[in-house]
Amino acid sequence: MNDVKPVRVVLIDNHPLVLDGLRAVLETFPHIEVVGTAGLARAGLEVAMRTRPAVVLIDINMPQLSGIEAIELFKAQLPDCRIVMLSMHDSREYISASVMHGASGYVLKDVSTDEIVTAIETVAAGRTYFSSGVSDVLLERRPAEPVNPLTTREHDVLMLLASGKSNRDIAQSLTISEATVETHRKNIKKKLSISTTAGLIRYAIDMGFSPQDS
Repeated sequence: MNDVKPVRVVLIDNHPLVLDGLRAVLETFPHIEVVGTAGLARAGLEVAMRTRPAVVLIDINMPQLSGIEAIELFKAQLPDCRIVMLSMHDSREYISASVMHGASGYVLKDVSTDEIVTAIETVAAGRTYFSSGVSDVLLERRPAEPVNPLTTREHDVLMLLASGKSNRDIAQSLTISEATVETHRKNIKKKLSISTTAGLIRYAIDMGFSPQDS
């Protein structure tokens, strides 16, 4: 007997075809339950307050109130709800603003259904998720290389964290223990005077860190 409860999801998009199509596809996955949809952010908030979803997928560009502007409303009314931005735009400005306002994920609309499902699963588990095209933007090198107070290993940990990796993923990627990853995270936060994971991701975006050569 399967006692695992499905992840409750609300979808918000002002394009009916996108909304209906996404709902129809997600409803084919037994571990995901679409509990409501809306065409505007404020209407979506009302739906979410009634249905108490674990995850809200919201279009970033909408009339009246944008997805980014709506994040703070959702976080204020439903602090445990995780927000994933849906967007056609992979610009650093949109991504940075989304993270700064409290989004847990950022997914491009042209990704596969499986990737959207992965994003829902990941943020519902308390982690962050950025689709592959967004990760490329996050790790893109800027012309002026910033002063980096971090060690090479701390730099690597921060970049993987900014790509939405969990401690376990980072440990596997760098062939170190999860405890060592957590120590690096604490040291990074201390060095940068940043207390939250979202703050670290924002820092990585703003500084334009990219992988160093081996």
